[in-house]
Amino acid sequence: MQVKRFITLLVATTVFFLFPTTSFAEDDSLTFPNDSSTYTEEEHQVEARDEITEQMDEQLDRLGFSEIETFWEDIRRDYESFLPESQKAPFTEFLQGKHTFNPMDWLKALLSYLFHELTANIALLGTLILLAVFSMVLRALQNAFEHDAVSKVAYGVTFTVLIVISMNSFYIAMSYAQEAVANMVHFMISLLPMVLALLAMTGAATSAALFHPLIIVLVNTSGLLIERFVLPLLFVSAIVSVVSSMSEKFQLTRLATLIRNVAMGTLGAFLTIFLATISVQGATSAVHDGVTLRTAKYIAGNFVPVVGRMFTDATDTVIGASLLLKNTIGLAGLAILFVITVFPALKILALAITFQITSAIMQPLGGGALGSVMSLFAKTVMFMFAAVSVVCLMFFLAVTIIISSGNLALMVR
Repeated sequence: MQVKRFITLLVATTVFFLFPTTSFAEDDSLTFPNDSSTYTEEEHQVEARDEITEQMDEQLDRLGFSEIETFWEDIRRDYESFLPESQKAPFTEFLQGKHTFNPMDWLKALLSYLFHELTANIALLGTLILLAVFSMVLRALQNAFEHDAVSKVAYGVTFTVLIVISMNSFYIAMSYAQEAVANMVHFMISLLPMVLALLAMTGAATSAALFHPLIIVLVNTSGLLIERFVLPLLFVSAIVSVVSSMSEKFQLTRLATLIRNVAMGTLGAFLTIFLATISVQGATSAVHDGVTLRTAKYIAGNFVPVVGRMFTDATDTVIGASLLLKNTIGLAGLAILFVITVFPALKILALAITFQITSAIMQPLGGGALGSVMSLFAKTVMFMFAAVSVVCLMFFLAVTIIISSGNLALMVR
């Protein structure tokens, strides 16, 4: 009899500890008289949310945003008249959720800026067309008279002035592209340490350790490659094409095409290497971090007496806050990266449209070589626009992969 009572007591005790929710009534919240330590599920969620918010505020105060805020303030100062009124708030207010990025407001602002740049280029367009018409008149006079030496000299001077003005505008487009790439590189160098620190705080230590040197090297390499190699090659190809257009006997069109293809091929190859390296390494390290974090949490919660479970709960709170803050800063960084890129890119696009319109107007006027040069300038400026867009795409995807790797590590956990 005593053995039966002992076995019954042992089974009841086991069921009580292993299945506590089935040992009592089916009510989700256990309530005892005069016990204020019990919570409903909703109250528990509110408390957890408050803890995570408090952790986010503490981490936000410790992180330095001075460099990133400098970029945002520069944007507000340089393009204040074009920014939507709802988007002129300080950077920290966007992080705290007081303001959000409105895509429709930004679309209207960008279209307004593009129209402004096209309007500003009307003077350039009028000058090019006027010189083209003048050169056509000189060519007609050259064909009308037997002694055409003066007409040839006048036509050559007009052609040279037209090319010089066009090359100056072309050089301005290249300077816009170089400035945009340099600003993107500097912003990435300012943003990455913050995002990688928050990535490490989510438990993805391997991903942070891998991304830190890898991203820094690739970002700096891409900036140097575009600024010092791709854009200068495009500029040289335009000069070679202009020289080729000045003489019908001395042609360099194939050399210009070769130089342009080398520049764009190099850009495409580096884009492939950049994305492949970041994607493969990011996914591999994220899985490793997720498994390691899950193992460490299991060991701490089950084999460390008394404080093990408390430690894992506190760790979950810190990791959750770091994850939310990392995603918030990452998305805000992507928005600023886009704004840093889009305004110079629209300037370049406006110049390309101006050259293309000039070429289209010159063709029915009998522009000949001048129309071909303007069309070539428009095509080369569009290549510069593509180069800036590719750099922005690389950096955009790099930040996105860093954010996703931290989320993937927690998903694996």
